[in-house]
Amino acid sequence: MAEATRRGFLGAMAVAGGAAAGLATGESAANATTAGRSSHGRSECAPPPNAATIKPDDPRYAELITRGYNSRFIAQPESVRVVHSAEQVVQVVNEAVRAGKKIVVRSGGHCFENFVDDPATSIIIDVSEMNDVYFDPAHKAFAIEAGATLGQAYRSLYLGWGVTIPAGGCPSVGAGGHIAGGGYGPQSRRHGLVIDHLHGVEVVVVDRSGRARIVVATREARDPNRDLWWAHAGGGGGNFGIVTRYLMRSPSARGNDPATLLPRPPAQQLVVSASWSWENMTEEALSRLADNYARWQQQNHADPAFESIDSSLTMYHRSSGRIELFTAMDGDVPGADGILWTLVQTVGEGVGIEPTFDYFSVAPWLRVTLSYDSGAGAYALRFKSKAGYLRKPWTPAQLKVVYRYLTEGEGDVGASVYLMSLGGKINAVDPAATANPHRTAPLIGFFDVGWWDPAEDDKWLASIRDAYREMHADTGGVPVPGEAYDGAYINYPDNDLADPALNTSGVPWHKLYYKDNYPKLQQVKAKWDPRDVFNHALSVRLPGASDALPSLPSLPSLPPQTRPKNPRKAETKKYPRRVSPRHANNLRSLGRPD
Repeated sequence: MAEATRRGFLGAMAVAGGAAAGLATGESAANATTAGRSSHGRSECAPPPNAATIKPDDPRYAELITRGYNSRFIAQPESVRVVHSAEQVVQVVNEAVRAGKKIVVRSGGHCFENFVDDPATSIIIDVSEMNDVYFDPAHKAFAIEAGATLGQAYRSLYLGWGVTIPAGGCPSVGAGGHIAGGGYGPQSRRHGLVIDHLHGVEVVVVDRSGRARIVVATREARDPNRDLWWAHAGGGGGNFGIVTRYLMRSPSARGNDPATLLPRPPAQQLVVSASWSWENMTEEALSRLADNYARWQQQNHADPAFESIDSSLTMYHRSSGRIELFTAMDGDVPGADGILWTLVQTVGEGVGIEPTFDYFSVAPWLRVTLSYDSGAGAYALRFKSKAGYLRKPWTPAQLKVVYRYLTEGEGDVGASVYLMSLGGKINAVDPAATANPHRTAPLIGFFDVGWWDPAEDDKWLASIRDAYREMHADTGGVPVPGEAYDGAYINYPDNDLADPALNTSGVPWHKLYYKDNYPKLQQVKAKWDPRDVFNHALSVRLPGASDALPSLPSLPSLPPQTRPKNPRKAETKKYPRRVSPRHANNLRSLGRPD
């Protein structure tokens, strides 16, 4: 959940292809990889451990199978393989393919759906120990291994070379799935999506004979593997192979100085959080607040003067007591404090409730960036999330649905609705240039709900599905690309979009996620994964294969945990006891393991 609102600030709050000159194929790519790691110093140290095979009788097994973010899905594979190199991934994949075992890969563990934790999964390849971040002189690019978290990447890139990537806002998200899905984050309006700086990928693929091998694919025009790079620039994880590392270099970069090859973040950021109390919040007031924010973003998202602003409006359920506007802006922009002050005033205009300022402060960029941590492994947290790109603000009828969703239910309800800023440099890229075609929307609208007890699954799933379907009543229950919407984001996967009972639009799920880029993705799939070794509920299908959602048996559930004896004392005032999944970092304050 890479782009969630930071939930506090600085401790005051809980903030929230080819190698060798650019070309290499087949086994030569593996040599290039070795060279890159040698320059990093890995070869000068002790060799990495062997891949570990963790089976159900191993005490580490429970830790590894519950590392996923959504405990609605917990698989029981035959084994989990903890790997340390691309070569070890090749060995495990070859073994699994020969035995006819279904394999999946886990990086950070933040997947919303059952792409990894599926009843059919036999082997989970855990790449979390492959987490180096270094400069690879063979490619003149920065290498980020697939198991590295975004926080690790930000820290290493910035402290080592003073650069960064415009990726997601949650430091605990793994690079493995996030980058392949076309991740966005706090620096994206100024620098584009993270894939707009993707120079290449190192991937373990399986050919038609069933043999696994390492391939490097880059964006270089003469690279024979360029189509594989393109597919990983927004095509989503788990589709074509197993990414073992990403090569990052901005397309405009020139020369050999690493400090000039990726964007440089600001020295400081101005961060502001304003909140409005639910105590006197009427339907009219909430609608005005959300409409003000959406219209400001729609009108200003392409203005260069505002492109360094990252913002979101987080509308928690009324049981939480508050609604929050979070904004951050590069501190080197002249008059930044006045710009953000005006933004807060504009969003609150006509609401009739004075905002409370949680903080209005300046701090070093890295400290702000690492301060929000929505850790995976929420263990007992169950949730459902549904989202869509917005090309214009919600209608009055839709805002009525939002108000009803946020006021229904008794007690502490872990439901939230978010409006999150896009636009800027994101929308300066041709939709066909990368696999991510969503280059027109100024906003993303996001619904979620979280709960603990498996017995409440049907209740909360029905609640969010009903609201989302009513929000998109004019387009068959889903955000069909057109005047109002621009489809859905594959890093916010939602299996419901492939369910004809919930998607009555007649528009297939892949059109929502990939629009006109899907046929090309299918061609890449046929070339690089002709046996469909890598698949999940919303994976790119081979040409001619059914688009239907697979029928899956139920997964085992963990029992609900005992709540703390005094939950109001254990939690902070602004969070509901039923934790919103985008803020599961609050599990520590709830006395729950994360």
